[in-house]
Amino acid sequence: MSCRHPLIVAAILGLALPATARAEESFKIGASLGLTGYAAATDRAWRDGLTIAVDALNAEGGLLGRKIELVVEDNRSEPQDAVVAYKKMIATDVVQIFDSGCVSAGNFAAAASVVRARLPMMLCSILPQRPEEQRWAFSFLAPPRFEIDARFRYLKEKTDIRKIGILHDPTPYALLMKDLASKIAADFGMEIVATESYKQDDADISVQLGRINAAGGGAVIKMGQGGSTVTVAKNIKQLGLDKMLLLASTDDGAIFKQAGEVLGGRFLFVAPPVQIPDSAAPGPMRDAIDAFLKYWQAKYPDRDPTAGARAWDSMMVIAKAAAIAKSTDGTALRDAVEKLPSYQGAFAALNFSAEQHVGITENPFRMAELKDGKFAVAP
Repeated sequence: MSCRHPLIVAAILGLALPATARAEESFKIGASLGLTGYAAATDRAWRDGLTIAVDALNAEGGLLGRKIELVVEDNRSEPQDAVVAYKKMIATDVVQIFDSGCVSAGNFAAAASVVRARLPMMLCSILPQRPEEQRWAFSFLAPPRFEIDARFRYLKEKTDIRKIGILHDPTPYALLMKDLASKIAADFGMEIVATESYKQDDADISVQLGRINAAGGGAVIKMGQGGSTVTVAKNIKQLGLDKMLLLASTDDGAIFKQAGEVLGGRFLFVAPPVQIPDSAAPGPMRDAIDAFLKYWQAKYPDRDPTAGARAWDSMMVIAKAAAIAKSTDGTALRDAVEKLPSYQGAFAALNFSAEQHVGITENPFRMAELKDGKFAVAP
């Protein structure tokens, strides 16, 4: 492939081959991904976003004069399998850096091993909990509050609903959102009348929805990804809850289309501009979205780009960090990410520093709906 888009070229400027490096050596990037299990929809898209970014960068010469080699391990969306995958990539594949998916619990469980190997982690998920582990991890996931703010603000400004129910899975990200929602609901004039949990593989969640409805909840704020969103939508319809709204977390568009076909305009979801690209105004963000979509749509014309865009952004950050570090050493790469200037990605603007390891610092989300088979900004 020969396509020298300026954003791609800019990401790899300065990646000259050091005298000590051999051209045939590869730059190995490890990815622990939930290609099966509850995280499959998102993590498969993350894998595919990484792959097209690697292809684009390799077409321009790779990193530090080396071809990028992506090493992928399926953690089956299970923490214990993630630990095995990480250890294998450290000891056997000898990767230089990680760029892993959205299974927070798996990334948490493996973080200690990664820190001992002194390798940076680019993550789809939230950061690990221990300070030493956070020093080596960089999150490309928007802070949980941004998702909550978008949904609460929509209910406050666009509806008369003030009593809501929280429905969450047991993942660290969902639990964090649940706790944050409880703290800030009153700031938006919301009253949480019920808090219910479910497991990602539950085939029926109608009991929890029944309790939310009995408590007077007019909307369900769902916290968690995957096919459970479709299950909830079907259960709401089966229970005859004709006025109840379902507001979902950020997720793959395939999930949203199924849920939207069930509930119509009563299903709303959190979306970044890349998921509804026609809503992005001309400017740096639209340029970044277009640069990514050129590659994504050429290979996956019918696929949702959301998780792929975040993965693309994470790989471009690695490329820019390598340009600064001029080294594959883990400490040098970590320090270089902290020194990066603000970077406009396809998903959101990213601002990393020594004190800031969550790159998304401005809320990119708006509420969206499925309208006439396409995603659109919710009215």
